[in-house]
Amino acid sequence: MTPQPNPEAGAAVKAADRDHVFHSWSAQELIDPLAVAGAEGSYFWDYDGRRYLDFSSGLVYTNVGYQHPKIVAAIQEQAARMTTFAPAFAIEARSEAARLIAERTPGDLDKIFFTNGGADAVEHAIRMARLHTGRPKVLSAYRSYHGGTQQAVNITGDPRRWASDSGTAGVVHFWAPYLYRSRFYAETEEQECARALDHLETTIAFEGPSTVAAIILETIPGTAGIMVPPPGYLAGVREICDKHGIVFVLDEVMAGFGRTGEWFAADLFDVTPDLLTFAKGVNSGYVPLGGVAISGAIAETFGKRPYPGGLTYSGHPLACAAAVATIDVMAEEGVVENAARLGESVVGPELRALAERHPSVGEVRGVGMFWALELVRDRETREPLVPYNAAGEANAPMAAFAAAAKKGGLWPFVNMNRTHVVPPCNISEAELKEGLAALDSALSVADEYTG
Repeated sequence: MTPQPNPEAGAAVKAADRDHVFHSWSAQELIDPLAVAGAEGSYFWDYDGRRYLDFSSGLVYTNVGYQHPKIVAAIQEQAARMTTFAPAFAIEARSEAARLIAERTPGDLDKIFFTNGGADAVEHAIRMARLHTGRPKVLSAYRSYHGGTQQAVNITGDPRRWASDSGTAGVVHFWAPYLYRSRFYAETEEQECARALDHLETTIAFEGPSTVAAIILETIPGTAGIMVPPPGYLAGVREICDKHGIVFVLDEVMAGFGRTGEWFAADLFDVTPDLLTFAKGVNSGYVPLGGVAISGAIAETFGKRPYPGGLTYSGHPLACAAAVATIDVMAEEGVVENAARLGESVVGPELRALAERHPSVGEVRGVGMFWALELVRDRETREPLVPYNAAGEANAPMAAFAAAAKKGGLWPFVNMNRTHVVPPCNISEAELKEGLAALDSALSVADEYTG
């Protein structure tokens, strides 16, 4: 589709937004949202006709891009047949979505509890773990994000937790592995893995193993920095959980459904959790949907004992029809394989080449269509380009970088001192190279702040 400029319509959309829409995670008077006129494939455009290559996949969820015709058609067909129906009934779209998801989850995660998104998936996973074990505490990593609802935001490690942290939610945070900024004075991945596992074991020992219901980890942390765990770490956490009777929860809300070049990131590490949360890419974000994939043992807990939880829109027909179509499209069009192939042959090599050219790039890390560049002022000291949780003038270098990317027709995913490369998983090689060239140019602006 060719964007057609219509600035008058754009001004009306912008005015209504400013008058009535309350935006998340924002100081309302300090933001200036872009008015978007349309989107297709890997691109979207504004009302001035300016087109952007979306290297953020929305919020890392348009895994098959915008407006995929087969998914749009599936939603239309489902709407004509059955727009909505209560969750207590068996309906075709819900049953088929659950079957297709269960076919792809690792191990015996064969029961699917549907939610409206990722945060409430985490809420229910934690509730299930506590009821299954009869224990109160949950352990999660500092560098993490698990959602904006009350329990999920308390489990979250990043600063978005602070304003809502009640201190009484039964959450204990620990340090997960991150060799580039090791909390364990490690020099190798092997050291980082061993010391991180020892730290976790010690944390459990001092908290009391019999009080810990669950350990929740993003299989590969997303917004927190795309830190791929070192070999053996997740398997080690699995062993620790088994040793102490702790439920192991993997959060795949962002990493799941092809993002890492596997259906689920857990497959990269040959690890099966007890509970797995998902959302986002399950239907490319076309209609809100999330869920929890549940192991046999935990499902059995609620075989004759009611599970005390539910949602009015659990397994909504339109959302489930979109999920069925998305999974079918991903299988038919080799989307997961595309993410793996282009991640290895194009994104990884090109980003490492960018790092050689730009002194602002401290580290490149990632897999599939899930990458991060850590931007620094000094490669030797690894001083971040902006301080932790920077805002206002302190964040000026990253703001300047993002502005340069947008000026070059690239919409980046920026968080703290990082830019993430997370385009749709079905992006073409030509589109990738177009975006990476724009990223190359924008990094020259970040370089101006190094010294």
